[in-house]
Amino acid sequence: MDTSMIISSAIAVVGTLIIAFAVSVWLPGIERKFVQARIQQRVGPPISSPGLMAPIKFFFKQAVTPNSPMPRLYNAIPLISLIIVVAILLIIMPQMYFLGALASIIAVVGLLKVEEITYMFMGSLSKSILSVSMPFPDHAKGAKHVDTTRSFIEELSTLRAFRLIAFGSFPLYIALFIPVAMAKSIYLGDIIAFQQLHGPVLFTVAGAIGAVVYFIGSMILLNEYPFAIMKTKADVMEGPMLEYMSKYRAYTYITKGLLIFVLASLFATMFIGIPPNLFSLGILVTIATAIIFPILIATLSAFSPVFTFKQFYPVVAGTSIIGALAIAASFL
Repeated sequence: MDTSMIISSAIAVVGTLIIAFAVSVWLPGIERKFVQARIQQRVGPPISSPGLMAPIKFFFKQAVTPNSPMPRLYNAIPLISLIIVVAILLIIMPQMYFLGALASIIAVVGLLKVEEITYMFMGSLSKSILSVSMPFPDHAKGAKHVDTTRSFIEELSTLRAFRLIAFGSFPLYIALFIPVAMAKSIYLGDIIAFQQLHGPVLFTVAGAIGAVVYFIGSMILLNEYPFAIMKTKADVMEGPMLEYMSKYRAYTYITKGLLIFVLASLFATMFIGIPPNLFSLGILVTIATAIIFPILIATLSAFSPVFTFKQFYPVVAGTSIIGALAIAASFL
């Protein structure tokens, strides 16, 4: 690869990242202002508030040392999660396909799984309510006795995160392997080339079913209602990210918007055959998909009840089975 191609690829990668961040900060506002607020017949926040102004506000808040056995790691987890999401976006860019095995759906799934694991660390490393010691015990159960198991309130969210990792994210990962089965390759470049030759996977029966399964899986991964098992309103604990403050909470807001963009970009890559690329009109498809995603998510969330585990497990199991059937249909 000559110098001009290297420079061109670098500009494309950096430019795509800038577009991704520029679009992602508006996606939470689109979801809350233009959809949820309209459906619920209220004014709603300014479109810039949830994804842009909120992080800026938290960057100016005072930071404190949290009550945690590993406070530095605890505060670093949101930034680690953000880096992982950026890495996923880099992998699906066509300029990065020279990485070989790293430019594969296996690498994407692995990084998404690591992103999920960060929620478990958030809950398990927090030993107090709202990051600081309170004038009352914050133990869920147990006492200071020998051989007595103690657990903290924050660990409730860790258990929910484990259930999400062990079971809840199956639909998304199953859906991702429908294009893999059709292209007979795990490499993103091969999957895109297959769709350029045979048409988008989305326009097949298996692909259309897989798109629905992928969308439901995306809602679960984003912890959106009715699948918000980690930030349920029905329990005492809002979720593993509640305790973060200052710039560390700002990272969680930025990560949420960027994750929506990345999941939409991954969908466009796997089911339409158009990866995010600054030097292609396909970037408009990526942006359009990223805007459509929060609109559909907010619409479904607004008209859905809050699932308990009794509803969550059967829906996830049923969706996973449908996704598995779609994989089988892709071989026909």
